[in-house]
Amino acid sequence: MARVVRRLIPFAFICYVVAYVDRVNIGFAAVYLQRDLGLSDTAYGIGAGLFFLGYFVFEIPSNLILERVGARVWIARIMIVWGIVSMATMFVGGKWSFYIARVVLGLAEAGFFPGMVLFFTYWIPAADRARTGALFMMAAPIAIVVGAPVSEALLKLQGRFGLAGWQWLFLMEGVPAVILGLLALRVLTDRPESATWLSAPDREWLAATMARERAERGAGHHGSVGEMLATGRVWLLAAVYFLNTVVSYGVFLWLPKILRDASGQGGFTLSALTAIPFIAALVAMVLIGRHSDRTGERKGHVAACAITAATGLVLAVIFRDNLPLLVLSFTLSQIGQRSVMSVFWAIPPIFLGGTAAAAGIALINAIGNLGGAVGPAVMGWLRDATGAYSGGLLVLTAALVMEAVLVMSLRLPKKSMPNAECRMPNATSVGN
Repeated sequence: MARVVRRLIPFAFICYVVAYVDRVNIGFAAVYLQRDLGLSDTAYGIGAGLFFLGYFVFEIPSNLILERVGARVWIARIMIVWGIVSMATMFVGGKWSFYIARVVLGLAEAGFFPGMVLFFTYWIPAADRARTGALFMMAAPIAIVVGAPVSEALLKLQGRFGLAGWQWLFLMEGVPAVILGLLALRVLTDRPESATWLSAPDREWLAATMARERAERGAGHHGSVGEMLATGRVWLLAAVYFLNTVVSYGVFLWLPKILRDASGQGGFTLSALTAIPFIAALVAMVLIGRHSDRTGERKGHVAACAITAATGLVLAVIFRDNLPLLVLSFTLSQIGQRSVMSVFWAIPPIFLGGTAAAAGIALINAIGNLGGAVGPAVMGWLRDATGAYSGGLLVLTAALVMEAVLVMSLRLPKKSMPNAECRMPNATSVGN
């Protein structure tokens, strides 16, 4: 139903934009952080990735708590706490306090993304999840597009009231999370049955549809945590997502620095260069998500996107000394990389239901996001060891190829898509 999408997806989208900005804003502050804190490329890469250590530790417990207490209260709690921790990062004074701040931020934000994915399984019928998932996950590239100029503007506050520019960045970019956390208490509704803002017929139809899908998943599929842990499909998806995240953050947290070194530019020009790949990715995410929903095919879409991203990174190595072609190469890579996410998260609910869905989605995301610690660290270590970015980009390319191979080996139930009558009414308006 269009009203469900209009109420839930835009708010979730804005929250995810803020989450991503708070997660990757150190990429824009990297040069100044390294200068003021005396960080090497290796130390910066390790610190950037340590976010995911904290994220990993608390993710599964967080999703299980969400299933028990409801998304409304738990998502609000997550956002308020992570906003406060993000603002507190302005007080780091050296390598070890930087490391600690990144771990604590990961602990604070843990559960937001898998919690929202789980929340959508309560509200969005399976036939529409890739498309609506794409609308939600467009937040990641939008965060780079928006975050780049905002971060550069905040960095220019250097010296105001005795604060460094990067301190202003952490302070001001943490505030929206707290505000949105308070708004979540009003905007979010735990389940369709409680949605007083829906008409009675729409509420009854949606509640019945989601109950039917839960029953179908429970019949012959994995409904308990023990059954979920015993299936190789969950671990395979975790490995696929791990490889994807190695690449995502290996690129996200180094791209501003790569383009700064290649162009010699900063400020607005650097922001514009950084934004180009992600603007192109926005269109691709929606189109590929729609195509996957229309055809009912998931694995091939994920694999094709991964290979497209790998091709773009190889071209980035080849054209590393040609700025226009370098930007175009990263654009191709991000078209593939970001579009993976349009489809990937529609796969776990095909065979997971009940508590297993809460734990399984969190497990996949928790293990997968450990790749966020590996990617930036590998890029930094190889940069220090070789003096260039090419080695790191080729490692990321290999990860994407492995990702494509693994996802194609996944066995899914033959009837993985619901019948047409299970689609949301007015579904054609979802992406409008």
